Amino acid sequence: MAQFAVIGLGSFGATVALELTKSHHDVIGIDITKRHVESIAEKITHAAIADATDEHVLEELNIQNCDAVVVAIGEDIEASILCVLNLKNLGIDKIWVKAKTKAHHTILSHLNIDKIIHPEEDMGVRVAQALNYPMVSRYMYLEDDRYIINIPISPKLNGINLFGIMQSVPEVKALLIKRNQDVFYEIDNNFTLKTNDILILEGLLPYLKKISNSFI
Repeated sequence: MAQFAVIGLGSFGATVALELTKSHHDVIGIDITKRHVESIAEKITHAAIADATDEHVLEELNIQNCDAVVVAIGEDIEASILCVLNLKNLGIDKIWVKAKTKAHHTILSHLNIDKIIHPEEDMGVRVAQALNYPMVSRYMYLEDDRYIINIPISPKLNGINLFGIMQSVPEVKALLIKRNQDVFYEIDNNFTLKTNDILILEGLLPYLKKISNSFI
């Protein structure tokens, strides 16, 4: 079990706090707006009405003992940046920050932040990818344009040899196949697909796009 803090309990921040709580972590939720705190207070470990731009307030809440902090302050860019500086002064190493604008992102990029989050853009990409590649049910971004994607096998691919598909784009790696309750990590050249198999692939986005056409 880890301890996290989420600063800013609007829609995005509240969702992060609740999901971390569901994963059995200790979560401190902080917001300057009373109604935001009251709406989540009974659902997370601890919720506080507090001004995150005040370093002493953060210190009193023992933020410095958290494994990571998510700064989800929305509209007030100045407050977001001051909060990040306070967290840095308290010696917190792992900080994830929601960026509202390009200017906000640019400033944060100079503060040595672990991760800058763009929720609206990320969701827009997910929607576009889902529309563009409907055979891909889920995907996860790694780094440097590399992704892991999840492809459910349709009835039209039942009995097809997987190696025959994969050799057309050797840059993509098949990580595993889930078939009902079984998981296959070792996939030989004779492996045949079955309807409702779940295929997990990893590779650079251009190659994943190329091979995804084989699963339409």
